[in-house]
Amino acid sequence: MRKDPVVAKDRGARARHRLPAQPPEPDEELMRALYREHAGPLLAYVLRLVAGDRQRAEDVVQETLIRAWKNAGSLNRATGSVRPWLVTVARRIVIDGHRSRQARPQEVDPSPLEVIPAEDEIDKALWLMTLSDALDDLTPAHREVLVETYFKGRTVNEAARTLGIPSGTVRSRVFYALRSMKLALEERGVTA
Repeated sequence: MRKDPVVAKDRGARARHRLPAQPPEPDEELMRALYREHAGPLLAYVLRLVAGDRQRAEDVVQETLIRAWKNAGSLNRATGSVRPWLVTVARRIVIDGHRSRQARPQEVDPSPLEVIPAEDEIDKALWLMTLSDALDDLTPAHREVLVETYFKGRTVNEAARTLGIPSGTVRSRVFYALRSMKLALEERGVTA
């Protein structure tokens, strides 16, 4: 390592006085001027990049202006407008954010799953047992008409052809069977 008397003298002065080697603070007025002049147009530009997500756009503009503040020394030396530099930095922040979200799997919040009620199979089983018991209380003629029309989904005419009885008789039996079924269910504590 070469000994330079000027550098050695400067190192000695720093060591004696413990002067921190920090860059000078950027000019506050410069930063206010940057914000006043460029924040609005920069926000409009970034909003297009992030598909209208205002919160994300504001975060990108803030990060861009923080980077401008950190690089205030080089911005002061720049000739011409600073806006191209700001636009480039903002675009790169958006691209970096997009890439980082693509690089890792999307996080899933488990809380909505806790809110969704699970289907209770016990209630369904109890309902089917009660319904089966109530059907057993009906006469065989009423039971077979209800099975054909309600459980198998046949029309009155289809049920009449299947059972070999007139359609008017099917209608009448369905009416009285439903009435009897309602009473049988009420006896078991089921109300409509």
